[in-house]
Amino acid sequence: MSALVRELVSRLAGEQLPCYVYDLSELRAHATAVRAALPERVELYYAAKANPEAAILTALDGIVDGYEVSSGGELAHVRAAVPDAPLAFGGPGKTPAEIAMALELGVRRWHVESEHELRLLAAAADGPVDVLLRANLPVGSGELESVALAMGGRPTPFGMDPEQMERCVRLLAGPGFERLRLRGVHAHLASGLDAAEQVALAGRIVAWSVGLAGRYGLALDEVNVGGGMAVDYGSAELRFDWVSFGTGLAELLDAHPGLRLRIEPGRALTAYCGWYATEVLDVKQSHGEDFAVVRGGTHHLRTPATRGHSQPFEVVAVQEWGRPWERPAVTTGCATLSGQLCTPKDVLAQRAPVGVLRAGDRVLFKMAGAYAWNISHHDFLMHPRPGFRFVG
Repeated sequence: MSALVRELVSRLAGEQLPCYVYDLSELRAHATAVRAALPERVELYYAAKANPEAAILTALDGIVDGYEVSSGGELAHVRAAVPDAPLAFGGPGKTPAEIAMALELGVRRWHVESEHELRLLAAAADGPVDVLLRANLPVGSGELESVALAMGGRPTPFGMDPEQMERCVRLLAGPGFERLRLRGVHAHLASGLDAAEQVALAGRIVAWSVGLAGRYGLALDEVNVGGGMAVDYGSAELRFDWVSFGTGLAELLDAHPGLRLRIEPGRALTAYCGWYATEVLDVKQSHGEDFAVVRGGTHHLRTPATRGHSQPFEVVAVQEWGRPWERPAVTTGCATLSGQLCTPKDVLAQRAPVGVLRAGDRVLFKMAGAYAWNISHHDFLMHPRPGFRFVG
């Protein structure tokens, strides 16, 4: 945690909590290091779904090559925040209205999820449009079973099976599809892979894509191997090895002159720059265990509940108490940190080791810069929304 973040949280009044605090200087430094680790022929797009805060988007502008959006709402929001940035429009279930809006806003790079979507786009396109067909490629038995999230290699609503891909390639060569240019293949199969796994998977995606292009005599311009770089909430100090990943991609590109790769990380870019800062309201004992109840909860930070992990945190002690009764405090050396919701699932950290933790102390949950506020069930119990503060 930077001194800027700690100082800001220390001076906030209790009623100004909970809030999200983002260190934009840390974000820019991290994204710059990621960019430097990648070969020149690898485009770096930011998956806006991970955290679409306008300040986050603008902090990345000029470091990333563009932004991936997955809905009409994201598209309009990102276009307003970074008006001149290249955009790629992905995601299943694009509506005719979203397709029309994206074309009007000048989006010319599309991840097409199905034959029906390809036909909708061809009917609506009023000028040249670059298309990447999204593939749901087969994987070996047992592969991708241990990853945090799998979007391919099994029955899913994402992308197309190989035979459907080939049908779309044939359609693109025929009448009615003249405005669509097949640029390449997109295949985002899983999230939670380490660098070696990502490189191996990228190699398989490229090999399959080269084979497809060869069968139809196509020039293969680009292969998008997606995102999904591992983020380890259990070991906050361990980060994805971008240097070895970049080295592996460079070797892959050396074998395929003229090919460009694109990656679309989200969480792995922004997770480390954000904190969810809150205050301990009460500490109580139940059946021999300590529970610290904090302002807010999983309706602000849903990630630990959905992923089943304890969100890492730091305690900022507040010495002033100002009450005439004894200050509630953890007595067992560990505590479950829960929120204000009327459900036992409102848990941010389970039986976490703590030294001193008392009512009135501040808690800063780390790694809250991605898939946090924007995926949470905000209105359950109608508690106040958190604040948003930016440093750096």
